[in-house]
Amino acid sequence: MENRSFPELDQLEALIRQFGDRAHCEIVEQISYKDTQFPIHCLSLGSNSPDVPVLAFFGGVHGLEKIGSEVILAYLQTILQLLDWDQEFNARLQHSRLVFVPIVNPVGVYRGTRCNGYGVDLMRNSPIESIGNTRLYSGQRFSAKLPWYRGDESKMEKEAQALCRVVHKHLFNAPLSIAIDLHSGFGIHDRLWFPYASCQTPFPGIAEAYGLKQLFDRCYPHHFYKIEPMSQEYVISGDLWDYLYDDFIDRHGRQRVFLPLTLEMGSWLWLRKSPTHLFQRHGLFHPLLPHRQQRIMRRHLTLFDFLYRSLLYPQKWATLTSQQQEHNRQQAMDFWYA
Repeated sequence: MENRSFPELDQLEALIRQFGDRAHCEIVEQISYKDTQFPIHCLSLGSNSPDVPVLAFFGGVHGLEKIGSEVILAYLQTILQLLDWDQEFNARLQHSRLVFVPIVNPVGVYRGTRCNGYGVDLMRNSPIESIGNTRLYSGQRFSAKLPWYRGDESKMEKEAQALCRVVHKHLFNAPLSIAIDLHSGFGIHDRLWFPYASCQTPFPGIAEAYGLKQLFDRCYPHHFYKIEPMSQEYVISGDLWDYLYDDFIDRHGRQRVFLPLTLEMGSWLWLRKSPTHLFQRHGLFHPLLPHRQQRIMRRHLTLFDFLYRSLLYPQKWATLTSQQQEHNRQQAMDFWYA
């Protein structure tokens, strides 16, 4: 049997041991590759009550973009230390839950490939079909030997199903939930995307997305994120978050708020500073120089803390009156779709 070890998995399993009974840890799926089993770990901290708000972090959906996994692991290391002394942070956890799946695609991270072991791009793998101006990168079912392969249309890959199960279990039944999925590789700016990715139709949660953006802009007017619907940059088929959001709306309508976000770290900036990195496997998607990697590890902590606080105090963006919702919706339409 092959050695399944790789640095990100080793670090995650070391963290699991250090958390001990302060976190609930489970293996939500085992992925087979060349007679070796690779686990998908899920960690949750805080209240087990079904009526608390939930913030969930996902990384490594595209194995080549392993910086997402590394940022989540760095955040978990910070949380591990906070639990020892920060009474305010511990008090937060009594009224909320944090969920982490740092390595959704362990075979992809292990091999250094975007796709999983069967050549499937997991973020093109759901049944959602794109509408509008699409390209090859929007997803294709011709061959696993070509990039952006969507896989067998009759079933979703085990990794995608595992992600969906975690979202169903922890987020769908919460009164308020936010998911943030970490990626890299597009543009020179960090982007914070929300649905839809499959079409340019505004999604039902546009009022809450705009309210959250306005709150973030007010609190951190010098932030460096471009916050927008993903479809304003490009349109894809099979997006897992479009699929999950539509599923959530079918089940719960607008009685609860579920906001899936994608953090797209602008790795072209790293490449612009060091063009020769283009010729290395991870060069386009990962900060190869140590000082840049350290900068990315701390760069997004403000965003994570803001999202956690906004989850606990949603009055200004999520729990709105009908009049406030309509006002935000109209402002969002003018800002993003005019």
